[in-house]
Amino acid sequence: MEGGYHGDHNGFDGGRRGRPNRRNATDIGTTYAQWLQNRRDNHGRSLRGLEAERPSLGYMANMLPPAARKGRAVDSVPAKHLHSSLNKVRQPVNVVKWTPEGRRLLTGSTSGEFTLWNGTGFNFETIMQAHDCAIRAIRYSHNDEWLLSADQEGFVKYWQPNFNNVQQIAAHQDAAVRDVAFAPSDSKFITASDDTTLKLWDFSSGREQSTFTGHQWDVKCADWHPTKGLIASGSKDHQVKLWDPRSGRCLTTLHGHKNTLTMTRFEPNQGVLLASCAREQTARIFDLRMMRDVFLLKGHEKEISCLTWHPIHSNLLTTGGNEGSMLHYLLDEQNPPLGTPPTLSPYDSPTPSDAPAQTLYPAHKVPYAHEYAIWSMDWHPLGHILASGSNDRATRFWTRPRPGDAAYLNDRWHIGATAAEAQGTWRKAEAQRQQLEDEAEDEAAGLIDQGVSARNQPSLPGLPGLAKPPPRPQPFPDGTSTGGAQPAAFPNLPVPGMDLAALVQASGGHFPPNFPPNALPPLPPGFAPPPGFPPLPNAMPPLPATATLPSIQGNSGRKRAPLPSQQESLEQEMRHGRYKKAR
Repeated sequence: MEGGYHGDHNGFDGGRRGRPNRRNATDIGTTYAQWLQNRRDNHGRSLRGLEAERPSLGYMANMLPPAARKGRAVDSVPAKHLHSSLNKVRQPVNVVKWTPEGRRLLTGSTSGEFTLWNGTGFNFETIMQAHDCAIRAIRYSHNDEWLLSADQEGFVKYWQPNFNNVQQIAAHQDAAVRDVAFAPSDSKFITASDDTTLKLWDFSSGREQSTFTGHQWDVKCADWHPTKGLIASGSKDHQVKLWDPRSGRCLTTLHGHKNTLTMTRFEPNQGVLLASCAREQTARIFDLRMMRDVFLLKGHEKEISCLTWHPIHSNLLTTGGNEGSMLHYLLDEQNPPLGTPPTLSPYDSPTPSDAPAQTLYPAHKVPYAHEYAIWSMDWHPLGHILASGSNDRATRFWTRPRPGDAAYLNDRWHIGATAAEAQGTWRKAEAQRQQLEDEAEDEAAGLIDQGVSARNQPSLPGLPGLAKPPPRPQPFPDGTSTGGAQPAAFPNLPVPGMDLAALVQASGGHFPPNFPPNALPPLPPGFAPPPGFPPLPNAMPPLPATATLPSIQGNSGRKRAPLPSQQESLEQEMRHGRYKKAR
């Protein structure tokens, strides 16, 4: 993990609660400070000697960021689990995307909700209902000023960085938009849909400019070259196609996959490689200069669901499996299993166009990264944290181990929960307790951010000052935690002279059953109608001008006073002989 890590129950939260902070966090700033301090040659010393890290925990202060060691991709392999983030109303996480500045992680779920997680402490920040159905794609513009999101019903929404919804367009009629991608100039974007087409849109006007037809089945993924006018798409017809966005013509078709494509991504730095994966156990790397596959990635035991390139190391690629495994490949290392002979790269062959693709195996494997399929992965812009979203409704953060740290090889993510519990490296009860504490901290942080006093929260009986956790919200019938965009269940109240038939038609017919045409529905008991309120129905007796709330029974002699603080409550309990042992 990066320098400044508050893990292993050693860090404190600054005295706000006076107890250890058990939430894992990572600080990339210390590694950049180390790099900036030592990147110049002092007194004739070579920088090359400073780039070697020794396998000892004492050398954690000498860790460097990925940008300082572009030739050492192995040092950036995210083998260490940092944190698992879960919503209270849990839904499968379809897409994860870091904000351009890297301070937060944005996730989109099948309930249509955006969730923001802190990029350093990985705690919950906020949630909002962005779409009325499952979110399928999220993409930031290259200038970091706009965000596009696409959903299951074919809508694409424009968002500003503060998540202000500016525009919504019906990109594809009654067909899911599976992927979106910006042009290098951000003036246009492409959408891929289940209606077998790709559409090119003008960003400023939101108008369709052209439709790309050529795939014989659903288009599942698309990507725009980082610097050139070139679009790659993958479809359910097992084909990868390259398109010219100016003419809408298919330039070529890349073969090799034997099942539905799940993701295609250009290498972001140099742009000469194109990675693709399908619902099969292998992924392929195509070289655009030769228009053929040069690497065949093996190691998965089930289908591959997603992949991602490292933002700094061009030779580091990560794939996510349908069974929840996460594999990290180094394109300049074969890493064959014992007994498997190495193969020759097409770049080293005398006939590169006819040589078979070189088989590569993972440099590191996390077999139990998630319980179910990994739908999306995204690297932090600085390249030190990898975020993953899965069908198991969890968002997880991964980073490189600290120097000399080998305990991660026996954690539950590498050997499984059963084996880790047998070895004592993981305890289910401890993990559940930690999860409850994290959720309580998230709730407290949310109250502070919203300016709500904890004194107004109901307290636990017998322990004044300790807030009672709110009940878990139940999901609505549509699967969301807010109910989505629900139609109004009750229209405006009728007034004398209003046409009731026109009102029913204008309100969409959402009158309550047996609504009287010339009267209001019964008012709740104890409610005083405001001045100018329409006359009450005949069946309802008139209410007094003022209504008072019923008195609260019990504790009638207790005066209202501020509740004692948590520290005072703890001291009071300790005086009674309880809670003497510090947590």
